[in-house]
Amino acid sequence: MTAVDDRPMTTDVVEFFENLEVPEGYKAELLRGEIVMMAAPDVVHNDIVEAVLDQFPRRDWRRLQVQAVAILQETSEPLPDLVLVERGVGPRSGQLMPSEVITMLVEVVSKTSVERDYSIKRSIYAAGKIPAYLIIDPIMAQCVLLTEPKGTGEEADYQVQRVTKFGDSVPLELLGIKLDTSEFETYQGVRAHNRP
Repeated sequence: MTAVDDRPMTTDVVEFFENLEVPEGYKAELLRGEIVMMAAPDVVHNDIVEAVLDQFPRRDWRRLQVQAVAILQETSEPLPDLVLVERGVGPRSGQLMPSEVITMLVEVVSKTSVERDYSIKRSIYAAGKIPAYLIIDPIMAQCVLLTEPKGTGEEADYQVQRVTKFGDSVPLELLGIKLDTSEFETYQGVRAHNRP
């Protein structure tokens, strides 16, 4: 289930979002002034997040789940599936992690998040100058690594895109890791989409 509040962004909406009580089993994020509420993810989704998290050594990386991200000049507080920050960098408390300290964000596509993950969040994360954005897509059995962010606002985008099929390693040179995707599963009975 996805619920979108499409009223114009005002200080009242930001305050409302910050005080929103989200029902158990749901999460909410603010994306360019829209409040988006999502149901709990599929087990396939959670297994993929766990498999990715396990490949980043805790001694080197803060591997933050359900961590809201603060992006300067954006009316957004996205809640990526995984936020990777170098150990010892960034704030130790608070609800928001500044985009300037983030090395990579990971989103695992759900059955209802294709447009948000491939388009809206791509632009938001590029505007925040996040060096690497990894989209893991269990619908299409592929990973899309986006690097070299450029631009501002809705025109922001990543200049480099690399698509890797599940089963092949995703080279994450920026993080010094080759991501093993051999454990990644796909959703069953979900229709394919036409994203890269």
